[in-house]
Amino acid sequence: MADAAIVQAVERALSTVMEPELHRDLMTLKMVQDIRVEGGVASMRIVLTTPACPLKDRIQRDVEAAVVGSVPGVERVEIQWDANVTSTRGVPGRQEIPGVRNVVAVSAGKGGVGKTTVSVNVALALLQAGARVGLLDADVYGPNVPIMLGLKGQPEAIGQRILPLTAYGLKAMSIGLILKPDQAVVWRGPMLSGAIRQFLYDVDWGQLDYLVVDLPPGTGDAQLSLAQSIPLTGSVVVTTPQDVSIADVSRGIQMFRQLKVPVLGVVENMSGYVCAHCGETTEIFGKGGGRELAGTYRVPFLGEIPLDPRIRIGGGDGQPIMIAAPDSALSAVFRDVASHIAAEVSKENFRTSAGPVMPSGPRLPLKTS
Repeated sequence: MADAAIVQAVERALSTVMEPELHRDLMTLKMVQDIRVEGGVASMRIVLTTPACPLKDRIQRDVEAAVVGSVPGVERVEIQWDANVTSTRGVPGRQEIPGVRNVVAVSAGKGGVGKTTVSVNVALALLQAGARVGLLDADVYGPNVPIMLGLKGQPEAIGQRILPLTAYGLKAMSIGLILKPDQAVVWRGPMLSGAIRQFLYDVDWGQLDYLVVDLPPGTGDAQLSLAQSIPLTGSVVVTTPQDVSIADVSRGIQMFRQLKVPVLGVVENMSGYVCAHCGETTEIFGKGGGRELAGTYRVPFLGEIPLDPRIRIGGGDGQPIMIAAPDSALSAVFRDVASHIAAEVSKENFRTSAGPVMPSGPRLPLKTS
């Protein structure tokens, strides 16, 4: 079989391989580039919709199964992985942030559930997966991002543009970088809205695949300002398992739906404490509330994060767990949550541009290769 004919046969075989999240074949999605066949090896470049793709290993297995053995002359497949994060489409009346492809808001119905901890570690997990990521601390009443990232000093300005500070490669901005350490923020709604808009549009974020926004708890002015100002790709809601948090998160989900902001899913934090000495798990706040809530509202369940002192200690020391212990089981949990968020972002963007996407099957953990 001539080389051109072999390449065409490989393309036909790949047209049977479905992207597990988007439920379209790889060739239709134009994810496969630069196909070559030499010496029995079919090489190609596969462009993922997110560098944090949780199903990359599955895609590789499906490609190998479709090509090797079914295409004469091909004995092995070599894949070069690439990523091109898709961008949400513009929404009438809402101003895009130049260079920012996707804005993901992280919210909670009440304080004290670890929303900022999730925001920081998810942002770092996406960054470590190869994405370009920024983190906006929109919780002006409790701006803890600078503490968790160990950021000090004030941001500089060039002309009319504010330069974000950087920690561990992550671009970050917070009102906590501008105020004195003991200064209280006593603002009415319009002042709060103005500050958030300034952080969105006057900061030189550069080119970002994801801007993670840590919202204040509740359903107030900050959420309303953000949802009405920019085309949010979606929101992630953080809860703990107990009933009080679940009830508050329910109201948060309903709020985002009223504002026509897609809910990407629910994260259950503090889902259980694992004793460092005996290994026994104690469900201090109960278990399963977040998963049950996600089922009730028919939104994805993004994962469970255990209660562990190392997460708190790292945040207080300015070294989040994703930095302090990147190879730990705890960091693997945050990578898994981040990969699921990234997958939901891809599905939401695809749904917006190409119509409905079928529900996905069981999630697989993110694996590095």
